[in-house]
Amino acid sequence: MRSICIIFANMNIRKLFLFAFWTGCCLTSTLYAQERAKPKNGEGVSTFLQRFGYTSRAAQKEFLEINKGKLTRDGGLILGRSYRLPTGKKSGKKARAGSRKTSIVEPLFGPVYQNVSVRSHELEGACLYLVSGHGGPDPGAIGKVGNRELHEDEYAYDIILRLGRALMEKGAKVHIIIQDEKDGIRDDRYLSNSDRETCLGQTIPLDQIARLQQRCDAINRLTYKDKEKYKRAIFIHVDSRGHKDQVDVFFYHSPGSKLGKRLTENIHKTFERKYDKHQPLRGFSGTVSPRDLFVIKQSLPVAVFVELGNIQNSRDQQRFLLDDNRQALA
Repeated sequence: MRSICIIFANMNIRKLFLFAFWTGCCLTSTLYAQERAKPKNGEGVSTFLQRFGYTSRAAQKEFLEINKGKLTRDGGLILGRSYRLPTGKKSGKKARAGSRKTSIVEPLFGPVYQNVSVRSHELEGACLYLVSGHGGPDPGAIGKVGNRELHEDEYAYDIILRLGRALMEKGAKVHIIIQDEKDGIRDDRYLSNSDRETCLGQTIPLDQIARLQQRCDAINRLTYKDKEKYKRAIFIHVDSRGHKDQVDVFFYHSPGSKLGKRLTENIHKTFERKYDKHQPLRGFSGTVSPRDLFVIKQSLPVAVFVELGNIQNSRDQQRFLLDDNRQALA
């Protein structure tokens, strides 16, 4: 009797094991088919996940964990590669094909560059407030090449426009705070000087505090209206030091701002990676530090203040004079 019970028990266990194995195989096969997909051209991680209804940070975190070693060095997706999708809960909202803009017309960029093709949507949901230093009655720092004057506000403005265009190409919402209705993106070596710049159409005051407050107020008004969750302000300037002082691009964030520090450090790391790739023998010596600057303290969005180099130094000047270099900075 005992041996019969043992045989019967072993048969039940064997059947249970086979059933569990068969069920597991079926589920694994089904999940495997459902959990993998390939990215489309121009998709970043966030837009790729949005296509399948995953919009939460938890889903993005899980995606990065289960696809370790399959992304590019910068955390991008590789066309043709199959990626596992998260197992977490979907938001129930898939991105609708054709519902996004594929092109933008921005007259501030000038007739040659005003038509912007939106190449990807990886920065969708981001809103950037871009501010070039000085402008209007204040040219900022002035350097010289022979008899020609290089005005800080002109070169900072050209780079801001290029940056704004690059961000729009990736789906970001962009506000150009300091504007010149005539000067779009220019490919000239020597940029003509003017005092036409305005702050969103308003005359820029000569008084420094009034000038800085005006642009902060403009940013803050827009911040209250904009619905995007990710908002950042970027201020671009050109430094002025002794003629012999050659410096790399350097960055400031507001003291005590953890998000400001993280933003600044991330941009700094991007510069390091780009220099390692394109100028591996040169290296990058730019710095990140806190500084009590009016505009990054008074602006509501998290802000970074960027100094692009020394306008008095002949080698740093090449960073601004060549349009290819201005584009590379952007």
